[in-house]
Amino acid sequence: MSPNSIPILIVVENLPVPFDRRVWQEARALTEAGYRVSIISPKGPGFEKSRETLEGIDIYRHSLREGLGPLGYLLEYAWALIGEFLLALRVYAKARFRILHACNPPDTIFLIALFFKLFGVRFIFDHHDLDPELFEVKFGKRHRFFHRLLLLAERLTYHTADVSIATNESYRQVALARGGMQPDAVFIVRSSPDLAKIRRGPQQPELKRGRAFLVVYLGTMGPQEGVDLLIDSVAHIVKERNRKDVSFVLIGGSSLIPRLREQVSRTGVDAFVTFTRRIPDDELGAYLSTADVCVAPDPKNPMNDKSTMNKILEYMAYARPVVLFDLTEGRRSAADAALYARPNDPVDFAEQILKLLDSESLRNQLGEIGRKRIEELLNWEIEKKSLLRAYEAALK
Repeated sequence: MSPNSIPILIVVENLPVPFDRRVWQEARALTEAGYRVSIISPKGPGFEKSRETLEGIDIYRHSLREGLGPLGYLLEYAWALIGEFLLALRVYAKARFRILHACNPPDTIFLIALFFKLFGVRFIFDHHDLDPELFEVKFGKRHRFFHRLLLLAERLTYHTADVSIATNESYRQVALARGGMQPDAVFIVRSSPDLAKIRRGPQQPELKRGRAFLVVYLGTMGPQEGVDLLIDSVAHIVKERNRKDVSFVLIGGSSLIPRLREQVSRTGVDAFVTFTRRIPDDELGAYLSTADVCVAPDPKNPMNDKSTMNKILEYMAYARPVVLFDLTEGRRSAADAALYARPNDPVDFAEQILKLLDSESLRNQLGEIGRKRIEELLNWEIEKKSLLRAYEAALK
């Protein structure tokens, strides 16, 4: 079926749009293909408007009350669900959307999809995170009641979906095994860089803060991202290996930053670590163009081992060598473009960083391999074709 002017609605709670790069890439690709796209997302810093149109895409935002602890998250999700449903009614009254495309977490948006299925709306589930595993990682244990509840929500989401989108092969297997989806209804759409948006510039030595080398971390800094392990690695490099020639810049936002700063101070490496929080794209591009090494310290756990870390692909797009722990999907992404540390071992992680810092030829070799993988295998021009096939399947 031709996508000409077919209205669709994308619902995402995890991040505001267009800050959520994956969702924004998808929305732009669908708009270019002829769909009329509306998006519902939460508000966030820099994205406080309740309603705006960007690049022909209508964006509706609701307030979000962030929760702490299991009960807090349930209240947060309930509040968001009400806001999303009310906005979805508003969008439907205006656009009569034919497809509702839901991006998790959380796995609750299927409840909205069930309502609109009464009007013939098709449902696409875009699986961003493994919610049961994410809950376990965030709270450090598997709470039986909440684990079962999250598995049920995931299963009901899949059972409601006409088509599901997986970010990698591991997530596809979850859709088939836990979700009971048919193989021809599951499409892999990786969160790959858009090379048209990547602008590698000249190195800016001042970003190294007077030192010979720059190591960059990019991404959120939640409990599952392993930034605490990275700080332990920095301490090993600076204090145990007596390397005073390396600056570490950590780019991204998190409510945990005060705690991470405290860890930096406690370990005595304040002079070597800088937190920038979120920065504009041109400034980010300057850091990634200047970095000697980029790092992904996500520890091995049931979620991270199956998840694709977007930062790894972005590092590779800038031809930067990468250090990460040895994770299944991490290897599938980076292959020979990275060095792999023993899982969750910050000392070995530090040693892999030093191995790269001590060899310019190895840094260049890995960087070139990574860039080639992005150009030939893992770029958005390839992935958006799979996205459009998912939509064609949903409309059959």
